[in-house]
Amino acid sequence: MRVDAVFENARVLSGQSWTSAVAMLHGRVVALGEDAEALSARRRVDLGGSVVVPGFHDAHNHMVWFGRGLDEVALGECKHVDEVYAAIAERAAEVPEGGWIVGSGYDQNRLVGGHPTRHGLDRAAPGRLVQLKHTSGHMCVVSSTLLDQLDLANVPVGGDVVLDADGSPTGLLREQAQLLLRPLIYPTPVDTVVRAIDRASEVYLSEGITSVQEAGIGGGLIGRTPVEVAAYQRARDSGVLRVRTTLMVSSAVLHDLPDGSGFGLDLGLRTGLGDEWLRIGPMKLFADGSLIGRTAAMHKDFTGETGNRGYFQLPEEELAETVLRAHAAGWQIATHAIGDRAISTVLDAYEAALKAHPRADHRHRIEHCAVLPPAGLARIAALGLVPVPQGRFISEIGDGMRAALGPSREDWCYRLKSFLDAGCVLPGSSDRPVVSGAPLLGLADMVRRRTSGGHLLGPAERLSPAQALHAYTLGSAYATFREHDLGTLEVGKLADFAVLSADPTTESTLDEARVLATAIGGELVYQAS
Repeated sequence: MRVDAVFENARVLSGQSWTSAVAMLHGRVVALGEDAEALSARRRVDLGGSVVVPGFHDAHNHMVWFGRGLDEVALGECKHVDEVYAAIAERAAEVPEGGWIVGSGYDQNRLVGGHPTRHGLDRAAPGRLVQLKHTSGHMCVVSSTLLDQLDLANVPVGGDVVLDADGSPTGLLREQAQLLLRPLIYPTPVDTVVRAIDRASEVYLSEGITSVQEAGIGGGLIGRTPVEVAAYQRARDSGVLRVRTTLMVSSAVLHDLPDGSGFGLDLGLRTGLGDEWLRIGPMKLFADGSLIGRTAAMHKDFTGETGNRGYFQLPEEELAETVLRAHAAGWQIATHAIGDRAISTVLDAYEAALKAHPRADHRHRIEHCAVLPPAGLARIAALGLVPVPQGRFISEIGDGMRAALGPSREDWCYRLKSFLDAGCVLPGSSDRPVVSGAPLLGLADMVRRRTSGGHLLGPAERLSPAQALHAYTLGSAYATFREHDLGTLEVGKLADFAVLSADPTTESTLDEARVLATAIGGELVYQAS
């Protein structure tokens, strides 16, 4: 047999063992080790002893949000609120009055002075339409010029407009209140979405990412356009959707279908439609808000904020009904739930839906699953749910999460090893651009769990490097029913892999690992200079 390519003189991770070479034909692995080396090939690539692992798979990211953010004023490195204002003032020098300025990535937990305000933005950019996006995506601050154009008399349920001591808006819009901006910014032009996909997926390849799951399209807080699937198709047709992509569809766009035929999208489309490159995944549903923004639904008060236990983004009974209807219609469901009260409510909803309509392999998910008391672990495992936490949160926003929870609850925060011990499948994900999405950084945080302030957050939740890599490859593939094609380098599976400079399964060399090349379907799509 003559194959398309053999990559040899390497350390290739196949399952839990190492071999020396991998051969592929028509985009799939056909041989490994000595069997691969013995084959005739159209192309042979000597990898010079480099390490080859399955391509990284981000189970929860926001590609368009990240791609668009590359053109926005970057605020993530600001340490003082005055630095935020200075960055906006600098951009204002290039933008005429009445023009838009969008900044992204600020975190009040890391800013001396806390949240920016509309008055500060007015001084920095008078007469401009300014929107500053919080790094969590669950709130934003707007200037007075922009605030004056919003219908503040009709704030959506599940959100609020924050007021100062005098009862005047500070400019901070939380959760569903951000939908007040929708008449001014929605829909995003398809060409703009395609450009964002292009820019984002180019970055992904440089990080060894070969597959992603896009956590919300089409509507709601995170959707960009009602024809977002068409934008991804156009990106694919034009060759700029560079990674395999599963799309989570916002619950806001599901509806009753004609003749009582179910609950979903027109034409009866639902989870599983698509091919090896682009497919429809779960329905995405928001239960609550943000931990660092202190809007997540909690059983007890946030530390230092008497009476603040966060809130749900929709009535609890509506959440349960949406889960029931989507489950009955055959959808996989991915529900964002961060606070312990939100998680408890989502568990109740899943349990009721499964009791009413039993389904053996549903793989319903809890996105983030952030603050989980011990009793919740057994329920998640018993129901066959997939928790989707983000290890990178520990280093980048862990100190803010600790401050919100206090010492008595911090060990419940973004569990990892407890899920494995309970028998759950654990995916790897970033929630990019909330934090950096580079998988090698995520792996290190899953292993070490050190906050930027140096605190060891949940020491019992640390993973071994091999467990972390398994999560970011096969675990993520399982989370979207793709483990038969993705997640390991085995004969018959798609030939997606990353070439690294060092072994990421050993802690002593984890920090040395760099992405040298990325291949999808056996084709090198990225090579480091």
